[in-house]
Amino acid sequence: MGSVPLTDRRDRLQRCRLYLVSGAAPGGRPLADVLPAALAGGVDVFQLRMKDARDDEILAAAAVAAAACRDAGALFILNDRPDLAAAAGADGVHVGQDDLPLARARELAGPDRLVGQSTHSPAQVDAAAGADYIGVGPVHATPTKPGRPAVGLELVGHAAAHAALPWFAIGGVDAATLGAVLAAGARRVAVVRAVADAADPAAAARGLRAILDAEALDGAAA
Repeated sequence: MGSVPLTDRRDRLQRCRLYLVSGAAPGGRPLADVLPAALAGGVDVFQLRMKDARDDEILAAAAVAAAACRDAGALFILNDRPDLAAAAGADGVHVGQDDLPLARARELAGPDRLVGQSTHSPAQVDAAAGADYIGVGPVHATPTKPGRPAVGLELVGHAAAHAALPWFAIGGVDAATLGAVLAAGARRVAVVRAVADAADPAAAARGLRAILDAEALDGAAA
């Protein structure tokens, strides 16, 4: 996948609405069972997040993720490890504020791969010009980010008004909270438990996409 131009990946990213983040065993189940279902339900970006895992474990899970995303026409993002992006077959990498600088992440990942960054404040949103996209949150407190205070809908509104890049609201986003997140200005969202832990990942993703797509139609008609 390294031969795909960055411009093509950026074009695909612009069209994405629903971003799933998960480890190698979402909801305690094999990634090979959950991810294809989530993609079939409407997930169009998947990030593999395996903190503290060995390289061989990451690459084994990445092989599953890359194949599933390729078959579904979705983007595959690897968390934290730009040095493994090529070997993992990833379309891009995602880094946090305390990880590598964006320029270094892009250097390691290669010039044809997307680089995303997490943001948690207006200043970080405004300073992320070197990224291809950003995550904005956590909107609500979430156990996937222990110790990280929720930023609330105010940061979503700031991103809607000021972010020049594609961005995804993240943090406690699910079917119950999505409406308020969209009302605050989000057009793309990232989820974890809402799909990864769902008994039926395909149905969970379809439900979220229905809300997202209805908002898009309402916006186009306005």
